[in-house]
Amino acid sequence: MRILGYIEHPAMKITVFKMDNRLSVKFETGMHEQTYKFRVEDAVQSLEDVQRIVDEAFQEAVLQLFRSMHMNSMRALARNMPRSAADEFDKII
Repeated sequence: MRILGYIEHPAMKITVFKMDNRLSVKFETGMHEQTYKFRVEDAVQSLEDVQRIVDEAFQEAVLQLFRSMHMNSMRALARNMPRSAADEFDKII
């Protein structure tokens, strides 16, 4: 697998990889990541092709999914790992 390039975005790191007959686009923010894979064919062969596919609407959908992933993580932690009093900071008067 080799890195073809990056797509600029202010809130996410977007990396495009090529391996054999597929292109992968990896989106990263903080603790979460998403990867989308495309077959290399006539319409999708280069970084420029991927940049056209990963347009503003695609990127906004990815951000929405990141928000949902974050909320799922936070809810799971709250349900299964409740904070104890020892986790709280001392009150300063």
